[in-house]
Amino acid sequence: MNLLKISTSNLKDKPLTSFLSILLMALGIAIISLLLLAGKQIEEKFTRNVAGIDMVVGAKGSPLQLILSSIYQIDAPTGNISMEEANRLTRSPLVKSVIPLSMGDNYQGYRIVGTNPKYLEHFQAEFEQGKVFENPMEIVVGAKVAKNLGLKVGDSFASQHGYDQEGHAHDAKKFKVVGILKNTNSVLDQMMVTPLESVWEVHDEGHHEEEVGKGANALKLLEEDNNNVEANSPMDEGKEITSMLVKFRNPAMGMMMARSINLNSTLQTATPAIEINRLFALMGFGIDALKLIALVIIIVSGLSVFVSLYNSLKERKYEMALMLSMGASRTRLFLLLLLEGLIISVLGFVIGIILSRLGLWIMSENIEQNFHYDFNVLSLLKEEFWLFLGGLFIGILAAAIPSLGIYNINISKTLADE
Repeated sequence: MNLLKISTSNLKDKPLTSFLSILLMALGIAIISLLLLAGKQIEEKFTRNVAGIDMVVGAKGSPLQLILSSIYQIDAPTGNISMEEANRLTRSPLVKSVIPLSMGDNYQGYRIVGTNPKYLEHFQAEFEQGKVFENPMEIVVGAKVAKNLGLKVGDSFASQHGYDQEGHAHDAKKFKVVGILKNTNSVLDQMMVTPLESVWEVHDEGHHEEEVGKGANALKLLEEDNNNVEANSPMDEGKEITSMLVKFRNPAMGMMMARSINLNSTLQTATPAIEINRLFALMGFGIDALKLIALVIIIVSGLSVFVSLYNSLKERKYEMALMLSMGASRTRLFLLLLLEGLIISVLGFVIGIILSRLGLWIMSENIEQNFHYDFNVLSLLKEEFWLFLGGLFIGILAAAIPSLGIYNINISKTLADE
């Protein structure tokens, strides 16, 4: 007696009931799997981008907004800060390194960020083509930007003001692509990086060239070793940047410095670790609720399997008694019904995994369109292996309870009644 063939035939005999049980199991598996996949992707990207940054300094406003805009490039900045105040901060012996950022323009929806080569070094960027920028209006393009926009070394373009394609175009000044980066699996992939002087030059279209030169000198002061900066330079007056990424020599002492900056200046500091943990905590409530809903769906699926097999056993009682009279053992018939629950669980898991990958792909397309981030479709996670075992347990348990009725069948009475 081929148990698998008989079990499959029994499931086909009641296609609607079997489909409902498999669908419920698949939906529960898909929701939990999708949450696991999305959570892992988000955690990896957030961790990758924030590594090596102890503090972000910017204009007063929301600390989380400052982190999202300066590190992850997915929100509008809180405002600008003056170069004079930025230079003052770099003199502290607690500061190991500072990376200035200036934002405000985009090209075809991809952000253009003014900074220095240290920003590329921070992400350990490597060049697919070309070289690092050396002069104003030279620009280095991330791997995803180059791929999606078809940019190559030597191309030139005018930026748009703001963070979408509807902004005013700065046609008077054009950027020249001097480098294409390799994929770094970081925020750098969907950015375009240029010297700070480029941003100032684009937005000072009607000013004299010496003003840009003054800003360049101010930038040199910002990049100098802290101990070599002696006094404020009049050349940094009027020049602004958006924010700074700061790394301390001693992170613990840096927290004291952050408190002093918040209280005694017009600047604001934000600690990435604190703000991201707060963000994950807020997201956690929603994720936990969705996981609970998915678990309830899986349990309902188990109840569906239980009801289906219980009714099936009642309807097939004569058939079972006949098979017992012909020599089939009760244990074998018990395994036959158990196998039906196992098949439903396995099919539900496979379909659920397929649905979760499809959902991740749809989510990735939507996120890439709106934020230029993408999610990679992953192979099976370790957590999904435990999810598979959990689904099997629920399916087998739901099948085992009604299947125990096999041992209570009175062969002679059942055949006589029928």
